Amino acid sequence: MSELAIIIMASWAAGLAAVVGAQNLPEGFNSFREIAKVGLKPRAVILSLLAVSVLGPMAACAGYFFLQDHARLTAGIMTFAGGGIMYLIFQDIAPQSKMSRHWTPSLGAVLGFAVGMIGKQLIG
Repeated sequence: MSELAIIIMASWAAGLAAVVGAQNLPEGFNSFREIAKVGLKPRAVILSLLAVSVLGPMAACAGYFFLQDHARLTAGIMTFAGGGIMYLIFQDIAPQSKMSRHWTPSLGAVLGFAVGMIGKQLIG
């Protein structure tokens, strides 16, 4: 690979990191404001957000070192996490009509996706 290609790829990666960082700034500010409304002191809010931000990489390292030989367990954890992410996405996207059980459209979307995936696996 030429030096020019490496420089271009490195600058692209740095630009992407800057965009991700710029996107996370307003989210962090809003998280700070929502937690501060509860009545915590600003210092306690910042320390708690810092602790949570360190927890993610620590969990990733633990998963890498302790689960690398357990492919089925890792797949199960990832499937469970993916279902949770799908539920949250549909919870935000699904219309908020007046229902006594407002979580049913989201759960229905996740179950429908699961049925489709199981059917695809069974058919081939």
